[in-house]
Amino acid sequence: MKNEPIYMNNSEPKIGIVLCNLGTPDEPTAKAIRRYLKEFLWDKRVVEIPRAIWWFILNFIILPFRPRKTARAYRLIWDRKNNDSPLRVITKQQASALQETLDKTAPNTYQVEIGMRYGKPSIKGAVSKLKAERCDKILLLPLYPHYAAATVGSACDAFFDALKEWRWMPTARVATPYFDHKDYIKALKDSINEHIETLNFKPDMILASYHGIPDYAHTKGDPYPNHCYKTTHLLTEELKVPTGYITTTFQSRFGNAKWVEPYTDQTLNELPQRGVRNLVVITPAFHSDCLETLEEMAIAGRKTFMVSGGKNYSIVPCLNASKSSIHLLASLVNDNTSDWLKTKKNPNIKLVKNKKVASIS
Repeated sequence: MKNEPIYMNNSEPKIGIVLCNLGTPDEPTAKAIRRYLKEFLWDKRVVEIPRAIWWFILNFIILPFRPRKTARAYRLIWDRKNNDSPLRVITKQQASALQETLDKTAPNTYQVEIGMRYGKPSIKGAVSKLKAERCDKILLLPLYPHYAAATVGSACDAFFDALKEWRWMPTARVATPYFDHKDYIKALKDSINEHIETLNFKPDMILASYHGIPDYAHTKGDPYPNHCYKTTHLLTEELKVPTGYITTTFQSRFGNAKWVEPYTDQTLNELPQRGVRNLVVITPAFHSDCLETLEEMAIAGRKTFMVSGGKNYSIVPCLNASKSSIHLLASLVNDNTSDWLKTKKNPNIKLVKNKKVASIS
């Protein structure tokens, strides 16, 4: 038997889905956050300062001090029940629900794995799992509706770096940003309407707070702010509310550089003086609740608004693993892989050479 040719497994290869999110520290401790921030902030896509200068700033100004402050924020929102970050808990729920949905429509066709850009589980780890499942086609599905080089671009870097280790390369594809996808806009609309029905006040305005980017990134050609404004415009039409009722702002500034305006924190401080005292906030750039939504907006944002004279403040949860969210994700998978399904067939090659056979590896 030793000298007989080895043939490949004749089972049908699957289509792999890497459900990608930004990432999260392993624990709400300064040590864990320092490790996470070091990986995150050293990414050239995230910070474009010359490496030598940034190395000094990162290692001697940021990492010695910022992790302790960030750890306090994480402890406020940490999921005690699962002893995990809300972002990782929710992303797991999304992956599980998406797998279940895809299995109903196309049994034994898709394999969904989670890949965080920073931290665990990694994109590289997700690709390795899909390799073990013999996926000959892989879709990277970043959970970022709007394209930014620091998010989608960086995820692509890690994804294709992981594929470099394959001998027999799979067909790889990145899902199209979905900032204007009809199911995304409808999901946002449904989440807003469902949330407002639970409130005992009528909002004077809806504030759409998107994660910000440095102004220089937009100047260099990053389309992110344009995508955000398009989402707000489409959502305004979908909700059938007057132009301006949904206001676009940008949050999470970092460092001293100028970022895309208007700033969320400044707007929250100004709105009560402009007669807006009852406010509902949405965070459309985040598909999953995380530190920026649960602490920065739900806690710190509320304090800013109320101290400035606000009366009522409420934040709409992210799409998370809601029914409309999973429907959206399934639609995105279908949009980006439907042609693969039409041509899907077993590509196994029973090539015997020196009594060895090529395989997907």
